[in-house]
Amino acid sequence: MPISQQDQLNLLKDILSNHQTDCCGSVSECEQLERLVKSLLMNPTIDSQAKAVLEEIYYYSQSGVNATHLDNHIELHQNELSSWVNDINQYT
Repeated sequence: MPISQQDQLNLLKDILSNHQTDCCGSVSECEQLERLVKSLLMNPTIDSQAKAVLEEIYYYSQSGVNATHLDNHIELHQNELSSWVNDINQYT
């Protein structure tokens, strides 16, 4: 049974918040971000502004999966993580 759009956004926000707070994460979390974003982008009710934010998060997660030092990657994106969490809060 698929999870609702609201639950997907909440999960996305939780993972991003953890990355922001802890300054660390795992490849599996980045892969989960990718799956969530792909699913949300397929939803026709997502507006264009939200899609732009989701595409940025997707790029961040792809880069994280391929990063040699994931924690450094997360630290370099602290400002974006904060911004994305705030943006998602507006959609939830």
